[in-house]
Amino acid sequence: MMDLLINYGLFLAKTVTICVAVIFVVGMVASIIFRGKAQKQSNLQISSLNEKYQKFARALEMKTLSKHRFKQIVKEEKNRLKFEKKQEKKSNTQKKRVFVLNFNGDIKASAVDLLREEISALLMVVHARDEVLLRLESTGGMVHSYGLAASQLQRLREKNVSLTIAVDKVAASGGYLMACVADRIIAAPFAIIGSIGVVAQMPNINKLLKRHNIDYEQITAGKYKRTLTVMGENTDLERDKVRQELEETHDLFKDFVVQRRQTLDIEKVATGEYWYGSRALELNLVDELKTSDDYLMAAAEASNLFEVSYEVKRTLAQRLPLAVQGWLSRV
Repeated sequence: MMDLLINYGLFLAKTVTICVAVIFVVGMVASIIFRGKAQKQSNLQISSLNEKYQKFARALEMKTLSKHRFKQIVKEEKNRLKFEKKQEKKSNTQKKRVFVLNFNGDIKASAVDLLREEISALLMVVHARDEVLLRLESTGGMVHSYGLAASQLQRLREKNVSLTIAVDKVAASGGYLMACVADRIIAAPFAIIGSIGVVAQMPNINKLLKRHNIDYEQITAGKYKRTLTVMGENTDLERDKVRQELEETHDLFKDFVVQRRQTLDIEKVATGEYWYGSRALELNLVDELKTSDDYLMAAAEASNLFEVSYEVKRTLAQRLPLAVQGWLSRV
């Protein structure tokens, strides 16, 4: 019996190995074949939030009201929409449009690649009476990345497009750098706001290398081509240089914020601290305490709301190797 189990185990192991090898080869071949043809497929997704809210309301009413009352509400809603369309046609005007964007920031502000496409698309169609609402969530990250994200939002301001930024959870450091570009900042009562500061940190293993008699050499041309390093022995001169660069970056950060929110006591809030929404309101870091949901629900009564997102879809050649990798990781 034991020999039978051992033989079965060996057979099963060989079978799995062969299957993995075949799938790996197929994935590699497919990747090579389609690599030259692979192109990013992208498109702009637009959805009506008014319709979304109406569907939610109708679904609840259908389940909680009598059939007679539900039919009355549906009829009243149809009549109201017809009346509004007639009024728009008669006055030759359209409802205000609110375009809703979303930005979930990581340390590299990777979403800026999508944000720039969304804003480029909007700038081709927005009018003076329209508004852009950005739902922002970010704890900050790389200076140059968030600087670019803020510059993308600045494009809207330069075209006199009303920009509102809603912070439901956090807009700190680079996240607040983006937020301060807006005409108006709204925040949830416990949203984290601020952290107007700059930080740099890295480990240093020079002592560990010395303990194991490992030499480390670094050759540069230019006095400050390299300052602090991970493996070399850092000096006070190099630390002072990095500290100077951080101070300069901090000054740029403060100047950028105060130019866009002139009511701020910048020296009071640019300490690197953060505050929750209610305290941030007292410090003029935000303009109103309100969630993005409340803001949009209120706006839906008089405006047409459209959620806009730019999506990049992977081709088959791009998806197949990732699928094979995922399968192998599970095996």
